[in-house]
Amino acid sequence: MDMRQIAESHLKAWQSGDAVAVAASVDAFDDPDTAGPLSGDALAAHAGEVLARFGNLRLHVEHLAATEEFAVVSWTLEADHRAPYLAMPAVGGPVRVTGTDLLVRDGETVRVQRCFDRLAVAAALGFEARFVPEADEEREFGVSTRTTLGRTARPGALALTWLEVDDGAQAAEVDLLSVEVVKALRASKGFLGASTFDIGRRKFTLSAFDRPESVRAVHGRPHQRAMRRFFKGGLCTRALTSIWLPAMVREYARCPDCETVFSTDEGASCGCGWIPERESLL
Repeated sequence: MDMRQIAESHLKAWQSGDAVAVAASVDAFDDPDTAGPLSGDALAAHAGEVLARFGNLRLHVEHLAATEEFAVVSWTLEADHRAPYLAMPAVGGPVRVTGTDLLVRDGETVRVQRCFDRLAVAAALGFEARFVPEADEEREFGVSTRTTLGRTARPGALALTWLEVDDGAQAAEVDLLSVEVVKALRASKGFLGASTFDIGRRKFTLSAFDRPESVRAVHGRPHQRAMRRFFKGGLCTRALTSIWLPAMVREYARCPDCETVFSTDEGASCGCGWIPERESLL
């Protein structure tokens, strides 16, 4: 086959959702997710994962140009996000992204270099990219979230948990479970807010409550489901649960007029008369 035919055969294999045919259509394949060229069974496995992750895949060819040794294809992919990708939970909705395939013939072998923007994929899935430094011997870095209901009571108890994940798929499942737990807590009057921190392989959740008795609200069905996944479903490798009672809570504010810093306890005001609005502490 000439290079145009090889390119068309390769694209047809992807369009048909046939991972084995994808592996048979070229001798080597490389894309941003492979960490190097793949061939044979390894390529079939990779293609199978992609096709399972992005179901009902539609690959539309925009342009195809070929010579005796090269073929270049620009394409647009549309698919349904059905499984975690780069630790992003499956959203179920459609994703649309553009990319390019470069096919090169070297003697009797043909290799493919597929290029696409993973940040564009993340944006199409409704995620905004955040960059963190690599871990060193002293520190690990991560990302965080904050959930607040505008309740300004001082915390009377803090619940700190963390789960240690094995891979991106587990991280995505923990994220989904965490969202459901926090949604359930929002209906509890004693719940003041929560913050989550992803650092290395650990996913932390710090929840604030008005008093220790209010922590019982965490034991709803979403939390029970998460506990079953850990103890009986093989989710995560380690976990910590704990309740902390604050010994001191003190908040300060800087006056926007005179720049005086003062404690905001008990509705205090600046010496010049400015009174800060009460805000949620977590």
